[in-house]
Amino acid sequence: MLNLVLFGPPGAGKGTQSQKLIEKYNLVHLSTGDILRSEITNGTELGLEAKKLMDQGVLVPDAVVIGMISNKLDSNKDARGFIFDGFPRTVAQAEALDALLASKSTQISGMIALDVEDEELQKRLLLRGKDSGRPDDANPEVIRRRIEEYNNKTAPVANFYKDQGKYHSVNGLGSIDEIFSAICNVADTL
Repeated sequence: MLNLVLFGPPGAGKGTQSQKLIEKYNLVHLSTGDILRSEITNGTELGLEAKKLMDQGVLVPDAVVIGMISNKLDSNKDARGFIFDGFPRTVAQAEALDALLASKSTQISGMIALDVEDEELQKRLLLRGKDSGRPDDANPEVIRRRIEEYNNKTAPVANFYKDQGKYHSVNGLGSIDEIFSAICNVADTL
């Protein structure tokens, strides 16, 4: 089973590369945002709990998110593997994910991190903002804050996987196909 964490700051190209990985390796996409919306739409117990918290403006606790991921894993028992998108964002989440996967007799195969300089990320996000209509991609100050937030809070998750020998950095500059080829070179060894 191939279980990948695709990692990188906002604008690194995770969404684009995730889709290509899903198609090539026949992986199930696990986006915590999508899972949350699905659980809420389906009115599950965890979804109702998450909606109540979100309506109060409170972050959904890790235990609830892990429960939703567990449900998704259970409903895809025949999957060839999973790609984790937007999760884990903290070391505590990485530890919880490892424990969940171990309880299901599997593990993270590797973290593939897209390495892109902050200046390039800002350019990409501003360019994306022209097409996406997302306000968080159109404001240079908001973009800087998002990148800082990633560097301060999320980047330490890489060390968690480095310590396990599962961290793999890929240059996030180049054409989409060049980057994808580099990612596949790593994925094929996992």
